Amino acid sequence: MIPLGVYIHWPYCRTKCRYCDFNSRPGEGGDWADWLTAYRTEWAWFRALCPGRPVDTVFFGGGTPSLMDPRLIAGLLETLAPRGEVSLEANPTSADQARFRDFRAAGVTRLSLGIQALNDSDLAVLGRTHSTRDATAALDRGRSCFERVSFDLIWGRPGQTPAGWEAELKQATALADGHLSLYQLDSPVFPTPSDDDALAMFAACHGQTLPGYEISNFARPGQECRHNLDIWQGADYIGLGPGAHGRLGRRAFHQIANPERWRAAVARAGHGSVGDDTLTQGQRAAEIAMLGLRLTEGLNAARFGAVTGLALSDAIDPGQQALLTADGLIETTAAGLRVTPRGRVLLNAVTARLLVG
Repeated sequence: MIPLGVYIHWPYCRTKCRYCDFNSRPGEGGDWADWLTAYRTEWAWFRALCPGRPVDTVFFGGGTPSLMDPRLIAGLLETLAPRGEVSLEANPTSADQARFRDFRAAGVTRLSLGIQALNDSDLAVLGRTHSTRDATAALDRGRSCFERVSFDLIWGRPGQTPAGWEAELKQATALADGHLSLYQLDSPVFPTPSDDDALAMFAACHGQTLPGYEISNFARPGQECRHNLDIWQGADYIGLGPGAHGRLGRRAFHQIANPERWRAAVARAGHGSVGDDTLTQGQRAAEIAMLGLRLTEGLNAARFGAVTGLALSDAIDPGQQALLTADGLIETTAAGLRVTPRGRVLLNAVTARLLVG
């Protein structure tokens, strides 16, 4: 049976950061046993749609999943019985040693820390409640408990310069165990850098840190986030919890975002899906192509065909492919097609031109 991933969304944080547009809100969430019942109920509903398929990876995202009761994590992993990587997102302010040990005992193998900046003034501007010292201490505690530890940084912060970002990347690379996620700040609350500064900071991400395997993710070989990489390559995954998304073949699921409404729907109907749409073959192909073009390896033609039932040439405009190749923005590979380093800067525009429809 073909394995699948499971994403579990925890919608609560201690505070809501100014830049955050994820489905999260301040709060505690209530009794952990009630949440376990709700997640298990929704899992059972999805399980009926894909009986027998083993779970390969699990990703706890949010919100701040490290605020979840370890007994909730343990109960879910006992139910899901994943065969491989189990990732959990954490903030440095919810990262005490005892909780980390409990999460590891429950089955979590990979920790992803939301550090976001390596200087205290920028952390304050972003509305983060931890300090740089808190962040490095959390990294040390994570390393003592988990097989793999990653952390996130945000670039394009107010007042940030390319030189300052390059210095921060050197510090981050020295701190990193094997994986970094580097995201551009995208929020109407904050001013954006000039185009020249943004270009320079983006170039630094891809030239002065770990090898990039996706446009915003960097890792030493073998240290990639297996869960996310599988999704970017077109694997099926189930999303459990408020606001989660999932894909089973061409079925696209979207769960109710509000936690109280989601739990009420699960209690009433067995699931909280507010969206259950069947994509056309072309829509799913376009989705897989867009995700694949974000990867450094690019689109693998054989994998694309296995997932979509179409040849890669069916999804690509041949005229645009020729023009974009001549402009040095894409290139063919032995396996398929990929965006060049020059084209990566213009990824959205390249993707829009290249894909049919």
